[in-house]
Amino acid sequence: MTLTTGSLPLVNRRRGLFVYLGVAYVGMWAAMSPLLVSGYRRGDAREETGALEQWCIAAAMLAPALAAILVVCCIERSGRVRDSLALRWPKPWGRTAQACLVAFAVPAGLTAAALVIGTISGHYPFDGVHWNGLGAWAAGAVLSMLVSLPLFFGEELGWQGYLFPRLARESDDRSLIRAYVVTGVAFALWHLPTLLMGGQYPGRPWYVSVPAMLVSCVLILPVFTWLRLRSGSVVPAVIGHAFVSSMSVDMVKQFAPPEAALDPLHMGMAGWPGWIVTGAFVAFLTLTGRLRPSFYTGSK
Repeated sequence: MTLTTGSLPLVNRRRGLFVYLGVAYVGMWAAMSPLLVSGYRRGDAREETGALEQWCIAAAMLAPALAAILVVCCIERSGRVRDSLALRWPKPWGRTAQACLVAFAVPAGLTAAALVIGTISGHYPFDGVHWNGLGAWAAGAVLSMLVSLPLFFGEELGWQGYLFPRLARESDDRSLIRAYVVTGVAFALWHLPTLLMGGQYPGRPWYVSVPAMLVSCVLILPVFTWLRLRSGSVVPAVIGHAFVSSMSVDMVKQFAPPEAALDPLHMGMAGWPGWIVTGAFVAFLTLTGRLRPSFYTGSK
């Protein structure tokens, strides 16, 4: 699979990048403004989000996609939006099923490994696997993730469909490294309004949560990009992102005692155990060349 943005004029590429980031970031801050103005703070990892919080989050998650579509249609004018943002299903259909299964299984395996590390280190209060009711929980968690998929399209059409391909150059290793890092940093800092309210790291001050989010996003971004590159589509990246943000978080709660305090900084994918397993997996992808778009050229 190749990245098909090399023919874009440099001036259009640069203008598009600035417009994309501006719209995506302004959209995020605007969507979160009702919560920021009201002084909302999330103080506990088990705290449920209310209706207003859910609406604000949904609006924010659509901002990157709207920004990407705006740039493709009004600045690049380089063809169909679906082609420009890799909004397509892998073909044939058997390959679609395989790509989606991998996008589900890899984050699940990484989360399980992170929980094992957290348990061994004494930071995760593992309560055992209670088989009674586990199937019902898993079915409900999968259904909830599937319902939320449209919102994650809102994010990944921006980060994987638009931003990463515009930053990367297939023949330049330094450009690829820069694309991974810059996209990961942009992805992390886009979450700044939620971090200020304790969204991902409840109870933590911004000078702890922001660096933690930077590490998390820079590490997980290559995993989502790998899912996009190996399939030629943003769809598996959407599934992977949805799993990390929903089912992975539910796994942390499911296998801990109901009364146990949960600290995302020390457990799950958002904490240092997740950084270890994700870093190891990204190292494997790097050493085997799977983070290079040229690895997939001619394999489709």
